[in-house]
Amino acid sequence: MSVSQSLAFAPLKRAALASIVTTAVAFASIGAAAAAPGDDFDPQLKFAMQRDLGIFPHQIAQYLQTERTAQAQEAQAARQLGHRFAGSWIERKADGSFQFVVATTGAGAAVPGAEMRRVRHSLAALEAAKSRLDSVQKRALDWKMLRGVQSWHVDPVTNSVVVNIEPDATADAVDFVAVSGADPSTVRFNTVPGKVQPLANIVGGYEYIVNNSSYCSVGFSVTRGTQKGFVTAGHCGNVGASVNVEGQYVGSFQASRFPTNDRAWVSVGSTHRLYGLVYNYSSRTYPRVAGSTEAGIGASLCRSGRTTGWKCGSITAKNVTVNYSVGAVYGLTQTNVCTGRGDSGGSWITGSGQAQGVTSGGNLPAGSNDNCSLSSSQRQTYFERLNPILSAYGLTLVRG
Repeated sequence: MSVSQSLAFAPLKRAALASIVTTAVAFASIGAAAAAPGDDFDPQLKFAMQRDLGIFPHQIAQYLQTERTAQAQEAQAARQLGHRFAGSWIERKADGSFQFVVATTGAGAAVPGAEMRRVRHSLAALEAAKSRLDSVQKRALDWKMLRGVQSWHVDPVTNSVVVNIEPDATADAVDFVAVSGADPSTVRFNTVPGKVQPLANIVGGYEYIVNNSSYCSVGFSVTRGTQKGFVTAGHCGNVGASVNVEGQYVGSFQASRFPTNDRAWVSVGSTHRLYGLVYNYSSRTYPRVAGSTEAGIGASLCRSGRTTGWKCGSITAKNVTVNYSVGAVYGLTQTNVCTGRGDSGGSWITGSGQAQGVTSGGNLPAGSNDNCSLSSSQRQTYFERLNPILSAYGLTLVRG
């Protein structure tokens, strides 16, 4: 399950800790460091996107317009194309500009603001194939067959169900697909380095300690009626596990689920203040949480974590089934963002302040504590979507 980190070998970095749940005094300076109210795009997020994604300053506005088009038109495209709909995504062109792409298996009216692309398989057909793969894992027909099979997901960009496998696992992966009964023409194997692992020991924007023995990450501040708390990863702790922030006990896990999902929420005492903010370790600023509208495939975003700090990248897949050693987790979102042990449970947020989810895991090379040494094309880092966590536990997101 999670990998604990001894307190003796991982001293609390108080300067980097800035927890979401802390006293009013500790956060007195946050209001000044945060972006001014009404800013649509935090300047530090903009800088990080330019640094990590290679987006030039003049391209930011065009990207944001494409992102808005994708959010506004995706549902319309699905309704308009019906059974011919094959998914959508944001794509970067060779000249550095961005385009919203809609895939279809047949002729149909153009979707406003989108480039239409003809493909072989509908989204429904790809999802049916993925469902067959899920059924094999759920029935646990042969665990040996799943060794080396890291994850699988529908990828509208390649119009396939991508199965990520470790080196030398092709034979088992072929057997896995064959037993499932999935249409083999829909499946594409992708060999990736390292072993997929949940990233316990971390802070999600800010560090907390579970049962005085391991570290994890605060995801986002939430409330449940009059109760205060935060969301995080389920593999970070079981129900009842104690949580300490900045050397003091603040609360405990009220609900936790892992595997199947990787979600949890922690309640904290009424004396602690909640902030709708995420810590940017690079600039030591606090971008505000504006909402929780989900971004699409190809969208850019950043994550905050205790171990690797503030890192950015883009969404590469959705509704991914990840085959951890203790069992599968369903419905995760895949990214190419660098992460490491101690980042689990941490915050994922877009440049416009939309909260996306909490860190679950990633493919870590053997003997490494992170996957930052891998190229972005080889990284698979996963997060649990925020909105289903809020819905499952009856929580309300705290906004900045």
